[in-house]
Amino acid sequence: MDSTEILDSRYSWGRLAATLAVGVLGSVGIWSIITIMPAVQAEFGIDRAGASFPYTLTMLGFALGNLLIGRAVDRFGITSALIGASLLIGAAYGLAALSPSLGVLSALQFFVGLGAAASFGPLIADISHWFGKRRGIAIAVAASGNYLAGAIWPVLLSGVLEQQGWRAVYFYLAVIVVVGVFPLALMLRRRVPAAATARANAVSQANAVRAKMSPRFLQGLLVLAGLGCCVAMSMPQVHLVSMCVDLGFGPAVGTQMLSVMLMGGVASRLVSGFIADRLGGVRTLLIGSTLQCLALFLYLPFDGMVSLYVVSLIFGLSQGGIVPSYALIVREYLPAKEAGARVGFVIMATIIGMALGGWMSGWIYDVTGSYHMAFLNGIAWNLMNMAIMLGLLLRSRQGGRPVAIPA
Repeated sequence: MDSTEILDSRYSWGRLAATLAVGVLGSVGIWSIITIMPAVQAEFGIDRAGASFPYTLTMLGFALGNLLIGRAVDRFGITSALIGASLLIGAAYGLAALSPSLGVLSALQFFVGLGAAASFGPLIADISHWFGKRRGIAIAVAASGNYLAGAIWPVLLSGVLEQQGWRAVYFYLAVIVVVGVFPLALMLRRRVPAAATARANAVSQANAVRAKMSPRFLQGLLVLAGLGCCVAMSMPQVHLVSMCVDLGFGPAVGTQMLSVMLMGGVASRLVSGFIADRLGGVRTLLIGSTLQCLALFLYLPFDGMVSLYVVSLIFGLSQGGIVPSYALIVREYLPAKEAGARVGFVIMATIIGMALGGWMSGWIYDVTGSYHMAFLNGIAWNLMNMAIMLGLLLRSRQGGRPVAIPA
């Protein structure tokens, strides 16, 4: 098969299936801490902001890992990165299960997040090289591994958490991640042909010239937009379980509600992928950001169990396509040979937004005694994202519709 036939080929779709499986396994690293947060708070006798600190360090490690591992993937390929990351996650989980204090747990969560990063931005960047006409849906499927992990793992682990405690949960995960990721990583050893990369570079350069945007200018806009959308996104995703505990519903209901939200996010990502293949990344991201903002408003008047299930589903259906759209925009306008580093840099900004928003919402809760102001804070950050993306859309439209990779 030559380079003109490799994109969107049968091999590409098979590689996408393996990529999705890796995403589901490796991304457990950023959801497990949310599941155990109430148990950690109770064991160490800390407030909500303190209990959120391990999550914040997890996301900081996740953010840095997307950048560093993304750069490594550009040079060495995805297989080596995934194997090393799985070993790091396994070791960090095993040691975290023995943590004598919140400080030790938080430090080890940083390394859990660092390793988990290989299963998100770098993995998305890798699969984007294997698709042209269907790149939008391919990126969406790969990114869905992250949400599927959040929908599946908290439910699977809830029984272990209730019966054996959070430390047992971490011991199990130390083994599961290594055993699961290693063989899948070996299936991704093939490298994309150089001619296909050169072809993609020509398309992205044409788009950048058409839109009159330098790489640095576009990267800066995407970083600011990523911070805004993900500070907003973090409020329900990070604190939903704790909010349900406060309302008297219990952690099991909270994890089920989070699962419903993230399954909605998976559906949203897939639909957004189809839309992105028609409208491009910028328009798709603006649509998702607007819908997310509207969904955040719905959390303000409703606090009943049934209504929160419904609102959480709506939120998931609204925002799932936002983060994958950043990767698509990078591939539409920036050099393919730098995809790992550039996608990783933008994803890093979105994750810093999640980390900042997760901590900020806990702090606002401690100060005000409720999550009402935390939701309003998220809405304000979301409006900033919408303004940036609208400006980018207007600027890009001056040069016409983005060029697509020819069939």
